[in-house]
Amino acid sequence: MSKFLGEFKKFISRGNVMDMAVGMVVGASFTAIVNSLVNDIIMPIVGVLIGGVDFTSFKLVLRAATETAPAVTINYGTFINTIITFLIVSFAIFCVVKGVNKLHEKPAAPAAPAAPPADIQLLTEIRDLLKKN
Repeated sequence: MSKFLGEFKKFISRGNVMDMAVGMVVGASFTAIVNSLVNDIIMPIVGVLIGGVDFTSFKLVLRAATETAPAVTINYGTFINTIITFLIVSFAIFCVVKGVNKLHEKPAAPAAPAAPPADIQLLTEIRDLLKKN
């Protein structure tokens, strides 16, 4: 058991685990921002563009509500909102990762200069021979 706890302590104290924990906290906050963006800004605009429709009201009633039981519905409008949120979050993460990769990208090594034309090489050799003599 002591060996197991030692391995766990070693795992937890590695930098990658801490980075992952920070990433998860920031990601959860970012998701809340994106959810608000989709639900409070984008979807109302989309609703107006398609005739004032609120996506969250789109649902298929499987069983109507009774006095003793609530309605049973398939809320496909909420599902559409969730898909749009997912696409926006995915795109934002893609942009962040692309930016970070660009920052970590090493500059390309300068290309070797092209060989001079044959007549220039010949003139260079003649010059070098004349310098020797």
